[in-house]
Amino acid sequence: MLCPDGRATVTPDLYPGSVTLEERARRLTRGAAAPAAAVPDAMSIAELYEQVDRAVRSAFPDDVWITGEVRSMNVLRNGHCFLDLVDPTQGDDPGAPKLNTKCWAGTWRGVKASLDKLGIGLEVGMVVRARGKVELYKARGSVDFILRELDTEALMGRVAADRARLVQALVDEDLYDRQRRLRPPVVPLRVGLVASQGTEGYYDFLGQLEASGLAFVVIHVQSAVQGTDAPEQLAIAVRALQAVHVDVIAVVRGGGAKADLAAFDHESVARAVAASDVPVWTGIGHTNDVSVVDEVAQRACITPTECGRELANLALSSWQRIEDAGLRLARLAAHGADREAVALAGRRRALATGSRAQLDRQDYRLATVRVSLGRSATAVAVAARTGLAARSDRVVAGAVQAIDLAALRAAQHRRLLGAYDVNRQLERGWSVTRLPDGSVLRSVSGLDPGAVLVTQLADGTLTSEVTVTAATLNPERSTETGAP
Repeated sequence: MLCPDGRATVTPDLYPGSVTLEERARRLTRGAAAPAAAVPDAMSIAELYEQVDRAVRSAFPDDVWITGEVRSMNVLRNGHCFLDLVDPTQGDDPGAPKLNTKCWAGTWRGVKASLDKLGIGLEVGMVVRARGKVELYKARGSVDFILRELDTEALMGRVAADRARLVQALVDEDLYDRQRRLRPPVVPLRVGLVASQGTEGYYDFLGQLEASGLAFVVIHVQSAVQGTDAPEQLAIAVRALQAVHVDVIAVVRGGGAKADLAAFDHESVARAVAASDVPVWTGIGHTNDVSVVDEVAQRACITPTECGRELANLALSSWQRIEDAGLRLARLAAHGADREAVALAGRRRALATGSRAQLDRQDYRLATVRVSLGRSATAVAVAARTGLAARSDRVVAGAVQAIDLAALRAAQHRRLLGAYDVNRQLERGWSVTRLPDGSVLRSVSGLDPGAVLVTQLADGTLTSEVTVTAATLNPERSTETGAP
């Protein structure tokens, strides 16, 4: 039978003729120095495991149901599935006893098919209720559990409960319908795509965009769409596309088993989609069930093809609205232009008629003014000639008088200038002494011996050299001297 710690032991009362393992150990210890033949009750390893095997089969003759948490899971290439189960209450304890669980390939195919049909993926951390056979694996000396059946109803209840808790948490946090409160994309030509590249769903989605003939720009972020790594990759991809300023994010995956779509019920993916500031559309290839991601997305399409088609239709309808508005504007502009042309033609005719009438009036006024000006001009010319003759007489008399006065004044200036003429002074016996630079010598101060002087007389000049200088007592005496 199994001890609480998962180890196998033999219950002595099942075999009255045998002794306990502890008693055997004491006997072996007491007789350790004696030869092996001296211990007739020593058991071989094979005998020991034979008794343990009988004890296990006796304690668990039939299949039993167990409840355990999946600690690890490994599906081999040959189809066998190996699990490590621990007590659910000790799931976080690394030292918790593990139960080696085996599910042979034939059995695992049936179990896996049942899980897929219900849309359940067996993952680490799940608590399962399983039926199977307890056996002793002699090659390793371990007690194994040979799994024959999983309680899928219990799993379904747990999955449904987990999903209900997640949905309620999103509702409580005001995230459940947050996407639907965002403004839908108007012309979604810049599309962020979360998909597994090269898959059928990937090409179905892109094919619809290409067929529209519009210039879509698709920014693709690669992500697994099933398996243990899918939730994390999907959530990271959705968050990454928000930073590149796309109009809409499309999360697509082709059809598959329900279990293959479990990633789209994962909390991290649902929260990434619900919290996105960019509208998220889904095209997940299943029709019977709706994932949590579908519920929180702004729009959920049943396939990648439909998602691509709806985006293309939205862009085309927006473009059609723009074209229709342009045509309406063109028609309104043409109608307005025609209306204004008619009005302009009427105003042009009215302006022409008014202009002719105005010109006629102005011509009459000009003719009247011309006659009046002709008469006035004659009178003005006569008066001007009379006044001009009188002014001419006055101007002539004044000019003669001014000329006489100017002549008198000029004669006076000539006499005055003659009195001060240097040549006349020289003729009277005066002289002018100059320095070599041509300036008039006015004082002996500052004049050094050896200086050359030029003296101008009435009939010529003479050059002299200063030998001695002496100031006179008469400061008023000019350097302009008479003849000696």
